[in-house]
Amino acid sequence: MVTKLTEQWKTDQRAFAERSLSDVDYVYLCADGVHVNIRLEEHKLCLLVMIGVRADGHKELVALADGYRESTESWANLLRDGARRGMRAPVLAVGDGALGFWGALREVFPDTREQHCWFHKIGNVLAALPKSAHPGAKKALAEIWNAEEKRHALDAVKAFDAAYGAKFPKAAAKITDDLHELLAFYDYPAEHWIHLRTTNPSSPPSPPCATAPRVAKGPGSRAAGPAPRRGSRLKILIHRS
Repeated sequence: MVTKLTEQWKTDQRAFAERSLSDVDYVYLCADGVHVNIRLEEHKLCLLVMIGVRADGHKELVALADGYRESTESWANLLRDGARRGMRAPVLAVGDGALGFWGALREVFPDTREQHCWFHKIGNVLAALPKSAHPGAKKALAEIWNAEEKRHALDAVKAFDAAYGAKFPKAAAKITDDLHELLAFYDYPAEHWIHLRTTNPSSPPSPPCATAPRVAKGPGSRAAGPAPRRGSRLKILIHRS
């Protein structure tokens, strides 16, 4: 029974990976590299996940494949495959600023705008600060990404740079150097901002036993990692400009 189910899942996965994307309009695209609790043959390998939001607000899994999170070529292969199957260029893509995804996006869909994930960015900034500065820095960063309009966000960036730039220039530069990509979401409808500031929709849900994760003792199979999943519906309406 297990063998039969495994073969059926493999068939379903191949059908999912080869389906046409020509009849779908993904306005927004979230990309992230997700590490699973299975020790694969290659330790740096992870699942490359792309989740798209349609023009009607429906969120769904676009692609899932194994690869290297920070490898431009791995992401380019995934995007090229999507384009080959009819995927159109999204208006905006959201992802961690350190991903190799961005180089791939500029190659395959050069007209798509970039939005760097604030969840990952905040972690990077705090890593460059002493723990004693974390409470104040978190509050100052929230003033930026949670500002009611872009002008107020820019004022908050200046305040953050004034407070931390002289003593912790590396931490401040993580914001000022990526400012255009961090604030891109302000150019879109306000009701979409909560969905565009972070790649969290592509993160797996935390199970009740998340405090005690278990990892397989032996190496897992690369073929067993990818499995098609459908996303939930976002209660928003999106229009291409």
